[in-house]
Amino acid sequence: MTPETGPNLYGLFNDSFPPVLDGVTLTVENYCQWLAAAGHKVCVVTPWTPGSCPEGDFTMYRYLSLPIYNRHPYRYGYPRFDPFIWRKLRSTPFRLVHAHCPFSSGRLAAYAARKHDIPLVATFHSKYRTDLERSLPGPMVRYQMKRLLEFYNSATEVWIPQSAVEETLREYGYTGDVKVVENGNDFSEGISDLSAYRKEARRHIGLADDEFGLLFVGQHILEKGIEIIVRALAGLAGLKFHMNFIGTGYALHDMQELTRELGLSAHVAFHGVIDNREELRRFYAASDLFLFPSFYDNAPLVVREAAAMSTPSLLLEGSTAAELVRDGENGFLTQRTPEAYAAAIRTIASDPIMKEKAGYGARATLARSWHDVMDEVLIRYAEITDRYEHNCHKK
Repeated sequence: MTPETGPNLYGLFNDSFPPVLDGVTLTVENYCQWLAAAGHKVCVVTPWTPGSCPEGDFTMYRYLSLPIYNRHPYRYGYPRFDPFIWRKLRSTPFRLVHAHCPFSSGRLAAYAARKHDIPLVATFHSKYRTDLERSLPGPMVRYQMKRLLEFYNSATEVWIPQSAVEETLREYGYTGDVKVVENGNDFSEGISDLSAYRKEARRHIGLADDEFGLLFVGQHILEKGIEIIVRALAGLAGLKFHMNFIGTGYALHDMQELTRELGLSAHVAFHGVIDNREELRRFYAASDLFLFPSFYDNAPLVVREAAAMSTPSLLLEGSTAAELVRDGENGFLTQRTPEAYAAAIRTIASDPIMKEKAGYGARATLARSWHDVMDEVLIRYAEITDRYEHNCHKK
């Protein structure tokens, strides 16, 4: 299927897309929905993934892929062995392409930009070197990082989701300009009485009134600090709490086993992936505290989703994810040890007024609607294309 032609056809490129769920895939999905709602044509380019993809007013090009060892459900795209994707990109009249990943989909976006002489926007979302170092030998990591730097240097404009992410990009060797374009969330929409919604959500997921609800949403990988969470829970004896883990990843089974070894099974539930957004929103609203002890993440969407429900997060001092968090004002900060994490949870649980204040602060300062974000994105897209076309005419 070929998308309708026109001057406002935008290409969105990423190495994953729903049914794979993470912060970046949800960002791309929201770009699709909001661009289409604004009357623009959208084409998503992503590796093939088993399972049904979301329906929407956009076209999707999938290309050859294979599973990534130990990183289910992620897949690595192999466009060089898929002649059809190149043909589709050559025949699709994009006005602008936006890459959310520097690897296979990013290289396809760069190809489309060169072929059609159009601007390439590249958003830097993740600490890619950490991912590469866990799965590749040193020489391959250096080679991939060289290609990554070449990719961002080729972009017309590079975006980052919050200003602290620039430090990571500079560490990788990028010296060009960057623009901060935040991610949004849609969780607060349609809720007129958050207090009533929270009460119903707690009943729905089975949290008792006197239980302190704890939540983690994301990939179950060690880089995200989930072992810190489980070991911290073992230090909460005497506190009535319930911990909900949502997501999947290579460390899931190890964390389930550790939970049993520490005698925490009655207090912890692993729910797997929840792709129903309303169900996920209930978990955020019902929880008292969102746990995110990660140095790995740049600008985690999950922290903003929790904030939209006035649920504060407990993050790590000095982490990129905590850039916008002020301890006690719109979230909480602590050290990366199970003992420090457990002590912080106890302190927060013992002071409901402090927790409520931080929750309100999080909602006021961290939760930005997708409607607002996409208004900015469309303005930036228009400015980039106008400037690019003007410069082309001057040549």
